[in-house]
Amino acid sequence: MTTSKTNKLKILNDPIYGLISIPNSLIFDIIEHRYFQRLRRVTQMGLTNLVYPGANHTRFHHAIGCMHLMQKAVHILRTKNVAISEDEATALSIAILLHDIGHGAFSHALEYSIVNGITHEEISLLFMKKLNEEFNGQLSLAIDIFEGKYERKFFSQLISSQLDVDRLDYLKRDSFYTGVTEGNISSDRLITMMNVKDDELVIEQKGIYSVEKFLIARRLMYWQVYLHKTSLSAETLLVKVLQRAKELAKNGEDLFTTDSLKYFLYNTVTRESFDDTALEVFSRLDDYDVFTSIKQWCSHPDFVLSNLSKMIIQRKLFGIEIQDEPFSEKKIDKLKSYLINSLNIPEEHIDYFIFLDTASNHAYNAEKPIKILTKKGKIKDIVKASDHLNLKSLSKPVVKYYCCYPKKF
Repeated sequence: MTTSKTNKLKILNDPIYGLISIPNSLIFDIIEHRYFQRLRRVTQMGLTNLVYPGANHTRFHHAIGCMHLMQKAVHILRTKNVAISEDEATALSIAILLHDIGHGAFSHALEYSIVNGITHEEISLLFMKKLNEEFNGQLSLAIDIFEGKYERKFFSQLISSQLDVDRLDYLKRDSFYTGVTEGNISSDRLITMMNVKDDELVIEQKGIYSVEKFLIARRLMYWQVYLHKTSLSAETLLVKVLQRAKELAKNGEDLFTTDSLKYFLYNTVTRESFDDTALEVFSRLDDYDVFTSIKQWCSHPDFVLSNLSKMIIQRKLFGIEIQDEPFSEKKIDKLKSYLINSLNIPEEHIDYFIFLDTASNHAYNAEKPIKILTKKGKIKDIVKASDHLNLKSLSKPVVKYYCCYPKKF
């Protein structure tokens, strides 16, 4: 005989914020749901722990932290006479809690390898709609906010904007777990400075310097952590492994893998074909499936799959060159010749062992400005309101070109 849980107002201890309370039984039941519990098995930062060993936190940590910050934001706005009902507050917490529920194993790697044309945001929405069916429509308002359809514009800005609750948590959390102190923003200060003017989320003028620090911290975190050359190399390698496994599966090769990963390797999954069956299988797919398979693939007879898998497991990653201009064809041809002749890589597989791409850091998008509320009640773009000369330059995207290839096996 099973007994139902009655104490649903739990308290969690978070290393960043301390004690976090779960505000009501609906949110407790959503957190307990197997869809959400999967996030415990999806790392927040992919393979970044190969660079920063402490970066082992999960999407679960991040989502709970976002929920906590959203509760703080609602409290602060209410103290400034912004009317937010209990239903709206719950919907905001649910929307931010579930904003990343559609992330696949190792976060972004699956989007570039074994599923086609569907983003994690779209999968998040599919999960939310499925949960809404199970919870008898209690997520409808949260879904409207998540999709930007709710009449109060600033609600969706709290979920997704250039100064949203998502960014406030992941910058501070990723900074903590990587040990990169440049990203340690004051999320409390930024939330305390939030207000609403003409249905838009704004930051009060006395919070300008906190916003400046936030934007600079975000820029530094991108180059030092998210776009760190070794992180780029590791993510590239993981994508290549999954692409090779997918190709072998397409050719009828019988690969060792878990049932969840097998579904996506042996079926063509697109936005159009991402039905309830695909969603159900996806809900069981996590980092463990991928890493278990890669460990076995190290001994697979296929030259490409086994060598790429060993490189991940043994951390013998691709070398990487980064420059401000595109690589010339002459340079690429020379590298390919080196790989074929010196490392004995078969010519027909060479594209698996050399990879070209770009890394872009757009610290501030002037088309979706952060609004500052002046003491006179006017609204200004942070770039115009600030006396910091570098903010304008942050609105220009910085693009770097990189080339990955093995230096040895």
